[in-house]
Amino acid sequence: MLRCHCQSPPWVVLRVVRWLSRIAPPSPATAEPVIRVSNNVARLGKPKEGPKPRQLLSLPPFPSTGTDPLPGRKKDPAASGQPRRVTAISWVKHYFADIPPEVIQSHFNKGLVHVESSNHDFQTEENYLMHCLKKIKHNHIMEPGMKIHLPVSAAETKIIKRYDTIPTATLHPNADEIEYIRRLVIHKDSAIIVLNKPPKVPMKGNLPVHNSMDILAAAALSYGSDQGPKLVHRLDRESSGLLLLGRTKESLTRLHWLFTNVNLAKSSSEIWNNACEATTQRYWALVIGSPKEREGIISAPLTKVLLNNGKAERIILAHPSGIDGSQDAITEYRVMGPTINGCSWVELRPLTGRKHQLRVHCAEALGTPIVGDYKYGWFVHQRWKQMPRVDYETLSGKPYKLRRPEGLDVQKGSVLSKVPLLHLHCREMVIPNISKFLGSSGEWLVECNPGSTSKPDLLRIVAPMPSHMKISWNVMSSFLV
Repeated sequence: MLRCHCQSPPWVVLRVVRWLSRIAPPSPATAEPVIRVSNNVARLGKPKEGPKPRQLLSLPPFPSTGTDPLPGRKKDPAASGQPRRVTAISWVKHYFADIPPEVIQSHFNKGLVHVESSNHDFQTEENYLMHCLKKIKHNHIMEPGMKIHLPVSAAETKIIKRYDTIPTATLHPNADEIEYIRRLVIHKDSAIIVLNKPPKVPMKGNLPVHNSMDILAAAALSYGSDQGPKLVHRLDRESSGLLLLGRTKESLTRLHWLFTNVNLAKSSSEIWNNACEATTQRYWALVIGSPKEREGIISAPLTKVLLNNGKAERIILAHPSGIDGSQDAITEYRVMGPTINGCSWVELRPLTGRKHQLRVHCAEALGTPIVGDYKYGWFVHQRWKQMPRVDYETLSGKPYKLRRPEGLDVQKGSVLSKVPLLHLHCREMVIPNISKFLGSSGEWLVECNPGSTSKPDLLRIVAPMPSHMKISWNVMSSFLV
């Protein structure tokens, strides 16, 4: 009887199960407590909450053809009559001019900048973020109607320099810093200031770093102006030599155009255009070995790659196919003397301004890395320290013995030391005399200022070498020409 009572039709069992599930649903699944350690104390706590919806900033749609998307920015003369090609990062920088460029670039590198890929309607914000937005690269060309979205962290991570938050009149570095930075001034006029940068000094610094060249110059070289000078170009941290700063907004803009593209800086003045064409920079470098040709032109495009850790970057020669986003880089060089102690002095003249251009061209294109450049010539430095060096005098042909002149102090970093510093120095600079074309209130004059006709059209500035390069020069300059 018991067995017969327990057996029921299948549809009765299914109905009972459904009825029970409606009145007594299963309890919700809960995760077990997680052990969290804080201040060396372990506690049981709830699991970490999932990611919250990201708050986005929306930029206006990219304007249609016929309107200038970047008003106020000068166009390339070669692209006159054609619509301006604007990249995604240029469009974002246009709307966030007060945010440092490196912050915007980092958001592109992390894939946090998106663009609308379709106009479909989604009922929830989650579906909209999943299906309507897609990542965009920094070099993507903008098209009419495109709308970019980026997280609010781009505006929240604004880095403000000391001389932006505190008026220059109240920002006083100590007396030693003021005296030190003013001793570096080689040339000063109403438009520019030229410094002789020492090695191992950083160019740009963020808080709390305050001993970089840009912050020290803005604080100590204002000379009573409301705003201190700003950098026109940069040198590597380990490099030394001439560093150009603009004192006014107009001079800074003109010099930026000049160092970017000579055609951008030209105007209707023939005198100014001729001065722009004569602009040049010359570097002196001590390289390991000697180039095969005594002089020549290096035309080798460069590209940037990331190392295995994903943080450090390296500049290398680009592949001839150009598929890796290369940039043109041209350098003129001239060997200044024979090979002494396994090294040669070389004069370099960059025709383009790429990052680490001279160091990569010397190391990879010529096969003669600069002394002290361990980033691009580490293995050559090891062989150079180990190989026997037998050099010969130019006139007699006898073996040349490296002699140390009497009374010469050996400083750490010279070619005689075990770990020499980088021997790359911006020796000479020829630039237009921009103060000749500026008015009394800083405005740009089409023709020369009537009161400055006696001023030269060009400025030629030469910087002495740092101490470690002077010692190397005195030791190895017997036959330099």
